[in-house]
Amino acid sequence: MIKKGISALSVACLWGTLFSCQSSTSSEAQEITLKNRSDIALTDKAIAVNRSEFSNIPDGEVYPLLLTQNGDTIAAQLDDLDGDNKWDELLLVTNLPANGEQVLQLTWVNAPLNHTIRTNIRFGKRSGKDIPLRPATSDTIYANQMEKSIGYQPYQTDGPSWENDKVGFRHYLDGRNSKDLFGKKTTAMSPDSVGISKTGAVEDNYHVMRDWGRDIMAVGSSVGIGGVAMMVGDSFPRIGIIAGDTVSNVESTSFQILARGPVHSKMQISYNNWKPANTDRSYTITENPAITPGMYAYQNTVEVTSGLTGDETLLIGMNNLDETFPLEEMQVGDNWVALLTHDSETYNKEWLLPLALLVPKSAYLGYTASPKTGPVSQAWFAKLKPTEKVTYYAIGTWELSDEHFKNLDYFRNYVKQLAQQLDAKVDVSVK
Repeated sequence: MIKKGISALSVACLWGTLFSCQSSTSSEAQEITLKNRSDIALTDKAIAVNRSEFSNIPDGEVYPLLLTQNGDTIAAQLDDLDGDNKWDELLLVTNLPANGEQVLQLTWVNAPLNHTIRTNIRFGKRSGKDIPLRPATSDTIYANQMEKSIGYQPYQTDGPSWENDKVGFRHYLDGRNSKDLFGKKTTAMSPDSVGISKTGAVEDNYHVMRDWGRDIMAVGSSVGIGGVAMMVGDSFPRIGIIAGDTVSNVESTSFQILARGPVHSKMQISYNNWKPANTDRSYTITENPAITPGMYAYQNTVEVTSGLTGDETLLIGMNNLDETFPLEEMQVGDNWVALLTHDSETYNKEWLLPLALLVPKSAYLGYTASPKTGPVSQAWFAKLKPTEKVTYYAIGTWELSDEHFKNLDYFRNYVKQLAQQLDAKVDVSVK
């Protein structure tokens, strides 16, 4: 629960008199009741409520004000996930006691609220070598537009980066299609200037330690933490390129920010007409990385939308450049399988960077190691059914974020507790 410094006017408006205040645009408030069905306390639980649950939504641009009976504000945002310029869901983040409930009052206001920013997506592009970077919300990169072909890196941090108050990640949209990790030492969002020089050019200024943290993970030829790949028969073709290639095997890759706000950020990446090496096949794969506060992880949903012939296996990766710790498989509750390592997967093996994947048991087919060399190498993979839309979580912790992660049992327990939090059901009623 986030307490905000509500003005005296707003306090006077609470619970019955709010309707007459200038900040309110609605003549009728609604109650949202949240019931925690689990016997564990929930912290930073993300809860989405569909637009259809609400009545009397005012016309125009409005914002949700959620208040507890004590007058505390609950951080929330409205997300337009299908791009039709009409919000689809209200997403809130709150704490709930074990088997407890919380009653919130929703009022629509005509100005955005000053919630603490706990998630973000950062994305910038330059359209020419000597043209400064500009913020962007979408882009498409084609097979012949790789860095070695056009002569410059077009993207800030090589592609979009996303973070919450615990950890940050980035995706190599430049054709390599791996997922890297930023270690954080603060709960604040890292500066928007990360990856940009003073003149607006692309600059690698994030591999040195800053007050907020730095890029710490060594990716190599893996697909990074939570990166997507696919086995075709027994082969491990790469979706895209390795550094130095001039042409991609993906005809086009499209990117779009779907949501960006204080408690939820989400994007979509589509690999259109991927032609694996040494095959006559073509696939389209879509993924939707998303992040909410409070966890050392992001969520991703992946779907192979076309091209399957029957001998494919969807792969979700985690890098394995440090082979000190053998991969550990762990059943977590009724719904998840965890794969984890407790290694120094950082540059020069300087720090411990425990990694894990939480994948759904219903789609899990075991795990495998990548080849030692080749376009996809130095990686562990969870093997999943390619015929299902799969939602999983990629976890990255760092000893400088929390020194307790140096302890293997502490890390194991964190993964277990995260799965319990994700599985906990909350009943939502709106009236």
